Parts: sequence; C-alpha cells; structure tokens
Amino acid sequence: MRALNEDDLRKLGLRLRPRSIAKKQEDKPGHIAFDDRGNAVYEWSDQRLEEDSDDGERARRRALSHPGLSIVEDDPNPNEPIRTNPKGLRIGYNPYESGLLKKKGSKTKRDLRELSKWIEMRKKADGNSGQ
Repeated sequence: MRALNEDDLRKLGLRLRPRSIAKKQEDKPGHIAFDDRGNAVYEWSDQRLEEDSDDGERARRRALSHPGLSIVEDDPNPNEPIRTNPKGLRIGYNPYESGLLKKKGSKTKRDLRELSKWIEMRKKADGNSGQ
C-alpha cells in the first residue's frame, strides 16, 4: 500500500491544512502551577514580574494586557434610575438581570351601568319592532 500525496487527496475531495504552531512558552508571561496543597497558582516566567514594587505591578499589567479587554465597574450608580426589563415578563424572572418589570397596563374599566342601559334600550327597540 502506498502513501497518498496531496494530488491524490485532492482527487478524493480532501485537502490538507497546515497546522498552526502554538506560541512558544517564552512568549507567555507565566503558567499555571500547583502548590504543595494542590491549589492553582500563577508562576511568572520573569523575575521582574514577581517583584512587589510599582515597577513589577506595571510589568504585570503590561504582560497580561489584551487589546480586546477592558475593566468595567460592576457596581451601578445608586442615583441611577432602575432600567426597565421588557423581556423579563416573557422569558422569566432572572434576579441578576431583573430590572424593572413593567406589566401591561390594565384595560380601561367599562361602566356596567351604561352597558345595562344599552341592553334595556335594545330590548325595548326589539320589543317595539316585533309588535
């Protein structure tokens, strides 16, 4: 049995994709390791990143920074009005994203006295036309 080359694979409708090689370990600022109790800890690869000074803090921030990420404050402003949650009544109550659940306004109340007057007038009108 012979090995298939690229042309044979293309005839079969298959194609080869080159493998992407992962970054080298030197490019990463550190790795996850485990201490003697089995807890996960992050071990820095560079001694400068282990320093407790301001320079070490800046180096760690630079090493871990990612252009697509940003820090957002989680606590809402206490003076900010409560946002409404229009999907809350349809989907269900989620206590973490509840917001203000506005129910649909109630239908306007009908005056039943007016309705009974109208029914009596209809009966009289039907009674008069039948005679």
